[in-house]
Amino acid sequence: MRIFLYGMLLDPKTLARHGGPTLPARLTRARLPGWRRVSLRGTPWPTLRRDRTAHVAGAVLTPSAAALARLKIFEEPPYHRRRVVITTARGKTAAIAWIAPGATRRPWPAARISPSP
Repeated sequence: MRIFLYGMLLDPKTLARHGGPTLPARLTRARLPGWRRVSLRGTPWPTLRRDRTAHVAGAVLTPSAAALARLKIFEEPPYHRRRVVITTARGKTAAIAWIAPGATRRPWPAARISPSP
């Protein structure tokens, strides 16, 4: 299962802390068209909001079952897994993204994170 990362899990230290030692060393850059990254109401965290004119830069990874279980504990709830179609250098592919209800219209400051190549 491929996971699209767009927020705090793009930070290598945060990802390692919550995903564990079995995660891939490198992430693959990806884009999610038709969405934009916004602030989650009442929190310092991001979520996604539909926007046909936008896209979200992020990364994709394929974790082991054990790493996925650890990431679920970190993300769920309030985030819910949702199937999305992302674009990588190899083309379009299916993935899941954790998206929480309560999206604001305020952009989430992407300067907080940087996708690892």
